[in-house]
Amino acid sequence: MHHKLILDDQNIGKLLFKQSLPAIIGMFVMSLYNVVDAIFIGRVVGTLGIAGIAIAFPIQMIVGAIGQMFGIGGASLLSRSLGAKKFNLANKILGNVIATITLLSLSITILGYIYLDKLLILFGASETILPYAKEYMQIILSGIFMHSLAMSLNNLIRAEGKAKTAMTTMILSAVVNIIMDAVFIIGLKMGIKGAAIATIIAYFTSAVFLVSVYLRGRSLLQLRMREIRFDRYIQKEILAIGVSAFTRQAAMSILIILLNNTLGKYGGDMAIAVYGVVMRLVMLIFTPVMGIAQGLQPIAGYNYGARDYNNTKKSVKIAMVASTIISFAGTLLLMLFPKTFLGVFSNDNHLLSTGESALRYIVLAFPTVGFHVIGTTLFQAMGKATQTFILTVSRQFLFLIPLVFILSHFFQLTGVWISFPIADVLSVILTLFMLIQLQNQFKQEAQNNLEG
Repeated sequence: MHHKLILDDQNIGKLLFKQSLPAIIGMFVMSLYNVVDAIFIGRVVGTLGIAGIAIAFPIQMIVGAIGQMFGIGGASLLSRSLGAKKFNLANKILGNVIATITLLSLSITILGYIYLDKLLILFGASETILPYAKEYMQIILSGIFMHSLAMSLNNLIRAEGKAKTAMTTMILSAVVNIIMDAVFIIGLKMGIKGAAIATIIAYFTSAVFLVSVYLRGRSLLQLRMREIRFDRYIQKEILAIGVSAFTRQAAMSILIILLNNTLGKYGGDMAIAVYGVVMRLVMLIFTPVMGIAQGLQPIAGYNYGARDYNNTKKSVKIAMVASTIISFAGTLLLMLFPKTFLGVFSNDNHLLSTGESALRYIVLAFPTVGFHVIGTTLFQAMGKATQTFILTVSRQFLFLIPLVFILSHFFQLTGVWISFPIADVLSVILTLFMLIQLQNQFKQEAQNNLEG
């Protein structure tokens, strides 16, 4: 462990900026390639192509959930281990993550091919959308291992303070994907199949790059074959936090399945396509908030592991202010110019008119989202499994899914859209309540230290 520990920096504001900016840039570029993907498909294949990838998206999210579960869970344990100077444990964490990702991703690939048609129909594919979704997913399934490996390793790289390396990985993947989109969709005229091939190549590129970081000694950790095995203690610790990340992604996947079926019922294929476009726009402006959260996680985890509670609280306060300002600015842009942003994907007047109201409803309470995300990240960084799980599942499972069921029954499509801001506000209230409890805990621990 001859590398300098970047997270030892006591200038928390500067450190958070240095950790967050690369994450923001990387995630923005990654979200941009999702947008570009949809633009290529919307312009070349058409509205049904957009609907097809919207139906396929929950499967990709479940795959991503596997990578996030072991990436975020491993990152939380890793940053705390580095803060406590437990370097041997850090190496074992890397090996356990790789071993588990390999087993699970290969299992999902096999099951995905066996049940693909049934899954896509379950996820809301109509007879007209199914051929597009199937053509896309038949190729995407072959890259599940590389996708999961890249996602998990990128979180581990970031956890040791190497935010620029994590950013480089995401930018590399996005640039490769965009270039390959142009080659396969436009140049070779392969349509939605070309988009899938481009995505697979991008997965492979990012996974190879990350593995090479470890093999070339550019990391604090050392990738050793003898460490690529299962350790009960490490798996338990990773899953304690990682299951919340998985649940969040899985909940989002379930939500999209519910939404696709509900939207198909009340608005047909067009409503599904609208949500596919709106979702990508929301993800694009949401990336800075997630970038700040990713920058915060290793800092908060490291300082908490070192028992430096003042720096832990300071990093959270700065992150909350920054994320709230950014989310407000993003909301303002989408509220003022909805048709401008939607028009990039398609010139279909029906999609634009339906999408305008949907977009405005969905982002109505978006300025509050940063508070919820940063609060959840703090509990995750501290290894507080119960609080992390509750906050992670609250928005989708506790609030949004029930609201979609209830409000769509009374207000049809409008009911679906207004469920989003209501769920955002409720999740923020819950986050505030739990943070007040944590603040009281910090005060009690500080008092005990003084008395001791």
